Amino acid sequence: MDNWSVVVVGGGPAGLLAACRAAARGRPTLLLEKNRRPGVKILISGGGHCNLTQATDTKGIVKAFGPKGRFLHSALAALGPQQLVELIEAEGVRTEVEPGGKVFPASRLARHVLDAVMRCFHRSGAKLAPEEPLVDIHRNKSGFRLVTSRRVLAAETVVLASGGCSYPRCGTTGEGYRWVQELGHTIVSPRPALVPIVTDSTWIAALQGIAVPDVLLTLVEDETRSTAGLRREKPVEQRRGAILFAHFGLSGPVALDLSRAVSVRPRGQRPTLVCDFLPEIQERRLEEFLGEEASRSGRRHVASILERWLPRRLADALVVQARLAPERRMAEMSRPERRRVVEAVKRLSIRTTGTLGFEKAEVTAGGVALDEVDSRTMQSKRAAGLFLAGELLDLDGPIGGYNLQAAFSTGYLAGENA
Repeated sequence: MDNWSVVVVGGGPAGLLAACRAAARGRPTLLLEKNRRPGVKILISGGGHCNLTQATDTKGIVKAFGPKGRFLHSALAALGPQQLVELIEAEGVRTEVEPGGKVFPASRLARHVLDAVMRCFHRSGAKLAPEEPLVDIHRNKSGFRLVTSRRVLAAETVVLASGGCSYPRCGTTGEGYRWVQELGHTIVSPRPALVPIVTDSTWIAALQGIAVPDVLLTLVEDETRSTAGLRREKPVEQRRGAILFAHFGLSGPVALDLSRAVSVRPRGQRPTLVCDFLPEIQERRLEEFLGEEASRSGRRHVASILERWLPRRLADALVVQARLAPERRMAEMSRPERRRVVEAVKRLSIRTTGTLGFEKAEVTAGGVALDEVDSRTMQSKRAAGLFLAGELLDLDGPIGGYNLQAAFSTGYLAGENA
């Protein structure tokens, strides 16, 4: 039996930094990684460019995660966004901040971020066991007994950073949930997040490839009928940003951010997305503008007027959604018809059928219940000597580097205490 002070399970961002910190403290540390090489999730993050964090302070990171963000206070105190950038840059990888606050390596190559982390790892003295997945884990009087595909290990402490279910081709297939459940933990049902949204609206598929830089998306669900017998819609969540039309539905940052709220709906429910394609323009002003154009440019098609702000193919589609012929001219439109065009532009409803699932999800929502983990150390409250970090936790944030930051920070704090 091989004996170690610390065994870290999972070579993603959380596991790598946990192993770095534990070994740097003089603790003999072994990192188990099921893949041929660690850091696969880092390599594919941000489309291969690695948006490693957000240019904000710790308060900004906490706020982005909503109520659960409070759990990150200690982890971010140990390794905040500025400290993470300094760690990467100290290894010779220059970073840049994009408009909107996303932080990338200046090269836009994710492998440079991974190379920086691996230099820290090797310098720490931690040992790597690639292509050696964990099979089982048990607690005993002296710590933990771990069974891998090759051997049996003994460890005083264990850091589980095996990830969630997103991008299973990277090796994150959710086996960590079974291990933590057997060690006494509760699992909040895992579901895909930061994943494209699916709809069966055929007109959406025809717009494949069109990007719109500024759209306000509101996810709504039907409320019970009012006393007047009218159906009312209840806003669930709202985001503003860029979207991308795809053959299956909607992608792009704002759709990905709303996807968690779609995937959490019970099977069979079809929440609706309400799209405002011109959030900078009030409905009344848009209606007045169309009226003015009817007098000034009556021979022009409606879609050509909307093309001032929107891609022409989308403008054509919105005219059709307003129940008008694509070749309808401005002078031929009645006031109620102009109103229908305004509603199509400002309040178009799209029924969702779900998401593309874990295969295309960037992160996993759900995981180990946060109230069962000591946020000051990342140690389990159910099993002494067990530390939990990264995507395994019931903690997911919006697109923009927030989730990688949380993984790096929780891993770092776990390694400080393991």
